[in-house]
Amino acid sequence: MSDIILELDTLKKQLSTTTRRQKPKMLVVDDEPDNLDLLYRTFRRDFQVTKAESGLQALEVLEREGEVAVIISDQRMPEMKGTEFLSKTVPQFPNTVRIILTGFTDIEDLVEAINSGQVYKYITKPWDPTELKKVVQRASDTYEVLKQRTEELKRSESHMALLKSILDTAQTSKNWEEALDALAIAVGEEFCVNGCILQPTCDDRFDTVGIYSPEAPLENWLDRDPLVQEAIAQKTVRFAIDISTDANLSELPHYQNAGVRSHVAMPLVFQEKLLAILSLQWHQPVQLQEDRLELLHLVARQIALAMAAIPSQA
Repeated sequence: MSDIILELDTLKKQLSTTTRRQKPKMLVVDDEPDNLDLLYRTFRRDFQVTKAESGLQALEVLEREGEVAVIISDQRMPEMKGTEFLSKTVPQFPNTVRIILTGFTDIEDLVEAINSGQVYKYITKPWDPTELKKVVQRASDTYEVLKQRTEELKRSESHMALLKSILDTAQTSKNWEEALDALAIAVGEEFCVNGCILQPTCDDRFDTVGIYSPEAPLENWLDRDPLVQEAIAQKTVRFAIDISTDANLSELPHYQNAGVRSHVAMPLVFQEKLLAILSLQWHQPVQLQEDRLELLHLVARQIALAMAAIPSQA
């Protein structure tokens, strides 16, 4: 079998190499064109900088472009103050870090904004470019930490919901047939697949199958797939990242007809007994990140436990 078929541990090592990091996004807001251009020139090397000449224009930019890491806004502007503008960005972009530039002493507005979490720091005019760069870099680092924590929380909630769905299915299903479709749907939706097949095995024979296909009907060709056969024989997961580059797989009719470009064949084993094969199929090359690979392992173990608890087919 081609070396493109990899164990998940090997994939983790492969995925540990980091891709080139994109510049973080920044929005600078000031009604004075000279200040706006100065801010742009100061940060354009390290950030993707977008400019706005008023709070209203800045809100339109955010609506159009989406979240940014850092906002630097002048305080005294026509139509609305900087603190008023920044307060309007908090509900939709809670992780964005906000900095106020002020050339006068408006203590009440600044203290209220800082205490309410709307402003990370205020800088007085004229500012020291070196000091401002340090402040902005710390703000960008803070944004990355907040964003990472938010993403981790969302992933954790999603993972818990998936595992709960698996357990609920096991508890409410009277037999495997009833459970298979529900489990295939839960896994398929979580991993955004074009097709998911959950197929029990019995004495090396294929039995009743659960299928999830969000698009066209899905043909079940697992009984003639070499990836699946190897996964069954060795009771280890097999992953074809890009089938079109693998001479041993790309010419197989079932891959060509189904348009499958990536395929995971994962055996579900409980107490050394093979209970089922989980097949995840995509129409484009897919390289799962490490956290998704770990979730896939966890899901496989959970489904195996669930299936072991469901009354077997007579």
